[in-house]
Amino acid sequence: MTLNCLNLSKLEESFDQYLAFWHTDPPAYDVLDIGVNPIALELAWCNYRLWHEEDKARRTDVDDSVIATVKRTIDKLNQQRNDLIEKLDEAVLAKLTASVPSTDTEAINSETPGSIVDRISIMSLKIYHMDEDYRRRDIDEDHRRRSLHRLAVLKLQRNDLYKALDRLLADYGAGRKKMKLYKQFKMYNDPTLNPELYKN
Repeated sequence: MTLNCLNLSKLEESFDQYLAFWHTDPPAYDVLDIGVNPIALELAWCNYRLWHEEDKARRTDVDDSVIATVKRTIDKLNQQRNDLIEKLDEAVLAKLTASVPSTDTEAINSETPGSIVDRISIMSLKIYHMDEDYRRRDIDEDHRRRSLHRLAVLKLQRNDLYKALDRLLADYGAGRKKMKLYKQFKMYNDPTLNPELYKN
């Protein structure tokens, strides 16, 4: 199994293009003709919205009721994010089941492909905003050098994640590892599991 067969090839470049596009306030999030996996794209879009809601949550110049509304939005987006990670993992497993012979190996990976794609998406957001910071006109040279150094580190870390995803899918395809689905079972958003909700 390869990145190509799941439309996860060139994921870094795809996310970079979409992030630049999304910051222009487009009418729809998915209209660029790049050919990236649609679940991965929706996950990146969810993280994009989550990132900016998290920024709003740090404001101190607004009423607490505004922050409460932002916090509820963050909770909903986090749930969507977790659901999309699982959905992407289900799609990967379905592709594996259909195209790769079953294996007797017990070797598994502690992180799923969906989780790695999620981390690549978040790293892409960090890269976009660190690049934005590096280009600011209101900072001194020390600040600019720090941001440029951090930008280089972030790009290296993202590339390592992308290579790890490629290796993991190759291991699945060759039968060196077995893929298992892991459900997150987030309890805080479930009114039947969160005691602060079901007690009231």
